[in-house]
Amino acid sequence: MSKQGDRNITERRRVVLRAAAGALVLPWAGGTAFAQQKIICRIAHSEAVGSPLSDAFEKWAGILRERSGGRIDAQHFPASQLGSYTQLIEQSRIGTIQVTTGGPDTEEAVAPEIAAAGGAPGFIYRDEAHVDRVLLGPIGEEISAIARRKTGVEFVTYGEVGFRHLLSKRPVPRMEDLKGPKIRTPELRIWVDFWRKLGANPTPLPYAEQYSALSTGVIDGLEADFFSIRGFKWFEQAKNLTLTYHWFLPKAVRVNAKWLDGLPPDLQKLVRDSAREVFAEQRTTNRAKADAALADLQKSGVTVYRLNDAEKQRWMAATQSLFDEFGAKSPETKAMIARIRAA
Repeated sequence: MSKQGDRNITERRRVVLRAAAGALVLPWAGGTAFAQQKIICRIAHSEAVGSPLSDAFEKWAGILRERSGGRIDAQHFPASQLGSYTQLIEQSRIGTIQVTTGGPDTEEAVAPEIAAAGGAPGFIYRDEAHVDRVLLGPIGEEISAIARRKTGVEFVTYGEVGFRHLLSKRPVPRMEDLKGPKIRTPELRIWVDFWRKLGANPTPLPYAEQYSALSTGVIDGLEADFFSIRGFKWFEQAKNLTLTYHWFLPKAVRVNAKWLDGLPPDLQKLVRDSAREVFAEQRTTNRAKADAALADLQKSGVTVYRLNDAEKQRWMAATQSLFDEFGAKSPETKAMIARIRAA
């Protein structure tokens, strides 16, 4: 992106966030304010434009505007337009924006017991049916209640990007090939520990810096889902993809609880019900399009490596101790890990 483009995005962030700061009082100012003014709902996230998840947020924003009769002015800002992933998580907590998305693993420091539902500490989810049993049942409801109490956001439902895999500049068909390469990880301890157990050189970086980090050699690889690799064009800088299925990262639809509680009851119901409707469809779409996204990457020159069963067992064995280490954070965390694995 050009320097002028960077300046334009930065200025747009400033304008929007200044307006947001001035509007913070409106959502909970009382019923009279709702009757007189539109309710701003800023939906901002770091997902790529055109991905199934970003498309779902665009659709949801339209539904909120339409079904509220214009009372909710839902505005959609994808691809980190209003800040980095970490910044958006914090903005959703304080109410500068009203909605974002992110994995429950983001709450590792505040609520480690719900981070396990975000895939921590790796290889915890067996398949998509296992994910659904956890997140769409009583465990998912409990996780949302904990998030509300400890972080000030409600997980109204879940979207997804699918299982994550390893994209690298050089082939990594075996665990031994991980020794040396710098692998970008999210800025969370559990991700760093996971890749260190596998012998890699984990390198925490902000989400938006991955393309430039690949192109300049700051990192030698990264781990992500098919849609993000395609949407952010990371495959232009790294041409080897190892299908590891090591981490399934559900994307909680995170709504600022104070904003949500301040809405009239009919609009609270609209926000929750319409989100569940749209993102149930998104999960189905994401799963249906995953193979096509992988095929697109192969057409773009990406070489795909598949771990055989024996090799995958080696990766799982190398990281197995993380279940005990992460569970030691609290009795609640240990219990949650056990419940998720048993589901």
